[in-house]
Amino acid sequence: MPRQTAQDFDQELLVLFDAYVHGIVDRRGFLEKAQRFAVGGVTAAGLLAALSPDFASAQQIPPDDKRLVSATVDIPSPAGYGTSKGYLVRPVDMQGKLPAVLVVHENRGLNPHIEDVARRLALQGYLVLAPDALAPLGGYPGDEDRARSLFATLDLAKTTEDFVASAQWLQGHPQGNGKLGVVGFCYGGGVAHTLAVRLPSLSAAVPFYGNHPAAADAAKVRAPLLIHFAGVDERINAGWPAYEAALQAAGVRYTAHQYPGTQHGFHNDTTPRFDAAAATLAWDRTLAFFSQTLKS
Repeated sequence: MPRQTAQDFDQELLVLFDAYVHGIVDRRGFLEKAQRFAVGGVTAAGLLAALSPDFASAQQIPPDDKRLVSATVDIPSPAGYGTSKGYLVRPVDMQGKLPAVLVVHENRGLNPHIEDVARRLALQGYLVLAPDALAPLGGYPGDEDRARSLFATLDLAKTTEDFVASAQWLQGHPQGNGKLGVVGFCYGGGVAHTLAVRLPSLSAAVPFYGNHPAAADAAKVRAPLLIHFAGVDERINAGWPAYEAALQAAGVRYTAHQYPGTQHGFHNDTTPRFDAAAATLAWDRTLAFFSQTLKS
């Protein structure tokens, strides 16, 4: 059976699913409202299952790939939860010190998809750290619904400090060359923006469809930005004009791309919202941007 895509679902259902993913409606609310889209023997629960991640089928780089070395590391975070944890991965055959990239997950913690993204980047010649915001609560639980529920209980101010500490730890890693980039998706896209505000030494930031900082914070950004937007994502896109104006007023170097017809989460190849053409283009642009800003 061909893999389903966003075109196989009603747009109102996709908007409802986005609201569910981001905690605007709960599981019961989603199932009740999705019932009207359940036709032809399909149930609301079946629609939820069809829209939810399938990590195994989308994995590109297995965890035991012999080209990579990986480890779980502890990171001191005195202003956050005290200690954070992350997935650190690099090429086996590294030549000299490597530029570093922080990979920031969505609002479900460090799931298998984000670990896979970290491995994809490491194979491009980077020292990569993917922190887990759920580490203080025992780490990613292996279930997306449970992960979302746990994530909602975090003190996000402390979690932000954990990401700041993780970025600083990675930038100072003895196997790194001192240059640091960040890429984040959804919630992680917002973190990428935040780190661009918080870290004057950051060399590059790539937010994928993330919430924007306050316009007043744009003047603090020193790193060049590469910003990716979905075409159909009013929840995120509505905040862009004000922040773009603030970036322009502050003289920040940025490039923004919107991918027509795509849904929030279009880069995540574990769900039907994945758009292969847009994801490939956005990733190629991201790799070229990191090569220019971190390797030159």
